[in-house]
Amino acid sequence: MMHDALVVGGSFAGLSAALQLARARRRIAVVDAGQRRNRFAEASHGFLGQDGRAPGDIQREARTQLAAYPSVSWHDGLAVAARRQGEGFEVDVGGTTLRARRLVLATGVVDELPPVEGLAQRWGRTVFHCPYCHGYELDGGAVGVLASSPLSMHHALMLPDWGPTTLLLNGAFEPDAEQARALAARGVPVEAVPVARIIDAMTVVLADGRRLEFAGLFTATRTRMASPLAEQLGCEFEQGAAGPYLRRTMMETTVRGVFACGDAAMPFANVAIAVGDGAMTGAATHRSLIPGL
Repeated sequence: MMHDALVVGGSFAGLSAALQLARARRRIAVVDAGQRRNRFAEASHGFLGQDGRAPGDIQREARTQLAAYPSVSWHDGLAVAARRQGEGFEVDVGGTTLRARRLVLATGVVDELPPVEGLAQRWGRTVFHCPYCHGYELDGGAVGVLASSPLSMHHALMLPDWGPTTLLLNGAFEPDAEQARALAARGVPVEAVPVARIIDAMTVVLADGRRLEFAGLFTATRTRMASPLAEQLGCEFEQGAAGPYLRRTMMETTVRGVFACGDAAMPFANVAIAVGDGAMTGAATHRSLIPGL
């Protein structure tokens, strides 16, 4: 079967793109490996109409709504290879090959955390990356920023709006004179002693034995592509502060007929932004199927 479009990735951006295509009465397939980036978080915040809901519940309801459209087929599994075939594309999912005229990559990214003992176990619970998504729930408590690169200055200057903030350098970088003045103006003390480990809910143990108690800790992760498909297809990448993301023009990658949305195609994102980006990408994919547009 030749689909009009194949969406790889069934999280927020991919589902949103698929919905636009389904409502345009296009025959589409969605492939999903069930590895949402925010699967570690207990609740999603800042998404209008869904604030505070478990992200898995939002995704499941969206999938149910999408499945009501008869032109949509769903395929659970990992897309392992993609290639151009004539005027369309082929994607291998397990032992099945799916074919489509257009390809939408909503494949996401993987977060790479700083190598601090106890950090990964608390990711999405008391360790976060997005102040807008999780800052309010800390209820004005003490906030730590675990530096991972100069990008952590962004966190350190933002987070005092959510609670008294301390920047833990952890050997990742040294603020220059101008940055030090900016931190002081925001009331952010700087801790230069490295972090040894994290214990309890959010107790940071420093290398000199001191313990700092926080309501939550924020860190800027490095990211990498969660899927090899874009590289296999020859798509070009931009280099963002956190890692690579797909280069796009009007939601289309540098490979004609391949569109992209969500975290794989943006330097920064959250659920609400991913949904909006997916909607725009689904509409752009649909328009590309119409001769003369």
